[in-house]
Order: sequence, then structure tokens, then C-alpha cells
Amino acid sequence: MTFFIVSSAIKVFVVFNLIMVGVALLTLLERRVCAWMQDRLGPNRVGPQGILQPAADGLKNLLKEETSPAMADKTLFTLAPIVSFVPALLTFGVIPFAAPLPTRWGVVPMVVADLPVGFLYILAISSLGVYGIVLAGWSSNNKYALLGGLRASAQMISYEIALGMSTVAVLLLAGNVTLSQVIAQQQRGLWFVVPLTLAFIIFFISALAETNRLPFDLPEAEGELIAGYHTEYSSMKFSMFYIAEYSNMVTASALMATLFFGGWDIPLTSWDSTGDPSVWKTVATLAVFGLKTFIFLFTYIWVRWTLPRFRYDQLMALGWKVLLPLALVYITVIAAAIWYFRIQLGWAYGRGLAAALGGLNLVMLVVVVWWLDRGRIVSGSMPQEAA
Repeated sequence: MTFFIVSSAIKVFVVFNLIMVGVALLTLLERRVCAWMQDRLGPNRVGPQGILQPAADGLKNLLKEETSPAMADKTLFTLAPIVSFVPALLTFGVIPFAAPLPTRWGVVPMVVADLPVGFLYILAISSLGVYGIVLAGWSSNNKYALLGGLRASAQMISYEIALGMSTVAVLLLAGNVTLSQVIAQQQRGLWFVVPLTLAFIIFFISALAETNRLPFDLPEAEGELIAGYHTEYSSMKFSMFYIAEYSNMVTASALMATLFFGGWDIPLTSWDSTGDPSVWKTVATLAVFGLKTFIFLFTYIWVRWTLPRFRYDQLMALGWKVLLPLALVYITVIAAAIWYFRIQLGWAYGRGLAAALGGLNLVMLVVVVWWLDRGRIVSGSMPQEAA
């Protein structure tokens, strides 16, 4: 019991600090990548190649004046950034990030809490973050902030359903909601991105919307709402919203790597998942998991500085008219296919079953692309035909 408590405390401390440091470096990475995309230099004054810019930003926010609007609800105005910040850090606690680590006192699983309902925990806790945004908009007593909070809640409802339903296919194929078992199932065959390609695409789009990133950043659209829900915030309260946003990006990227790309599984080898645990396996799998997560984080940045922002009616149309019915149809088809292959044909999950489901997903993807390309769904800016 003492070893469990001590190891868990160390994991909490390490993971918390890694996320906080990673978020700081992620802000620098985003500014450097967007500068590279726009043929600019980016931060290059504070430290070698601007590497100390996040520290300078943090110090600036610590020293800036705390503003508090006279007509704001003081309690909720102060509580809102905390409500947004805490769930963003809690959600990472159930994601396995490496192979188990052997020690002289026993084997330590490389996950803060290997809950038997790990994925359901992530859905539940991540949904709480929107309460902070809504509270920030309402408590500010500012019409622009209130509109930003309302937009955030509507957007969360619209895309949370599609995001959750896209993962039902993963749970059907894995047969378990524990993320360590989801990884183990992928190690027996192919990564779930192959048999569940369409589910991954739905999840990726919904995850972009859930983190309020471009082209889904309507809750803080500066052209319409000044800064949206955090218009009245400054200093560290303002920073906490951005820390929450980047922490959610890290969690969403790690979750996509876990659910669809094998988590810490090293491709093209079974060395990491067979035999006795070792320090080298833990280090190697940690590096692979970090690389997969980094690729998704880079994709987040790439999308933000490439695509324009949707209009609000287009945002709602994509969520309710495209992703939700698509997720419902997809679950029906993939559940029937899994039932047929497993129950009727007796196939266990492996490369054969993954390849068969991958072919089915390819056919469905072609149909979906053809359907969306008709210009009848998200077509708000298209000229209407004369009556």
C-alpha cells in the first residue's frame, strides 16, 4: 500500500509538471510554426532562438494588473478560470503513456490511475470544462462575453455527442473501456485507425471543435465578440484559460494516439509488448507515445494557421446535419459488421478482421466524400439558385 501511494504521488507530480512545461513550450512551438508558415521569424529575442519567451510571457502575466469589472459577480468571475483549468489537467490521469516500469519494489504501470472506466472518465471530466467558459461569460456582465459563453455551450453540446458516438466503435472492437486494454487489443492486430478510419475522422473533427481551436473558435471570435468569454479577464486569470486550452489539446492528441494509433505501442515490432518489463521498453515506448502525441499537436497548429473560421450557422450545420447522423449510421453499420465477423464467422480480432473492416471503412469514406461534395449540407455561402 505504501509503495502504491508513493508511486502514485510521484506519477502525479511528474505528469502535472510535464504537462505544465509542455504547455509552455507548446505556445512557443505554435508561434514558431505559424511564423514559419507565414515566412516570418517569430519569437527570437528572449533567450537563444526565443526559447525563453514562454517564461517571459508567464512573468508578464504574473506582474500585470488584475482587473475586476465593477458589475461582475466577483465569486464566479474568480472561480471560472479555475473551473476551466482543473478538468483540463485531470483528464490526462487515465491515459497510459508508456510500458510498465520494473522497480525493486514491483512493476509500476505508466498511468496515473488505470481506471476500469477510463474512457468514460475522460468524457465526463472533459465536459466540465465548458462550465468554466459559461461562468466566465455570464459573471463578466458583458454582452460579448455572454455571447461567447453561450456559443461555447452550444458548440460543446453539438460536437460532444458526435465525439462520444464515434468512440462507441472503438469500444465495440476493443470490448473494454479501460484504455490499457484498448492498447493491448491493438497490439494483437492493426491499429484501430485501419478498421475504424471513419470513426477517427469524426473524432478528429469533433476534438478540434471541443478545444475551441480554429476553424471552430467561435466562442472567442475576435471579429465579432472582441475576445469572447475572456474579454474582461487579465493577468493570470486570462492565462489560465489558455493553459486549459493547450492542456485540452495535449489530452485530445494523447487520446487520439491511444484510441486509434496504438498508444505507446511501437509499430512493426512486438518487442515492447512481450517478455518481461524493462527500463528500456519503458523509455522507448514513452518516446514513441510522445512522438505520436506531438504529431497530432502539430496538426492542431497546422489546421489553425491554414483554414479560415466557419460562420456560426456553418458550425452548427456541420455538427447536427453531418457529424451526428454520420456517427449514428456508422455505428449501425460497423456494429453489424463486427457482429457478423465475430459471431457468424468466429473471427477474433487480428489482421484479417482489421483488413476486412478497413475495406468497409474505405467504401463508406468514398460514399461520405461523394455525399458531402454535393454542396447540399454545409453550403451557407453558396449562391442560391433563382426560384
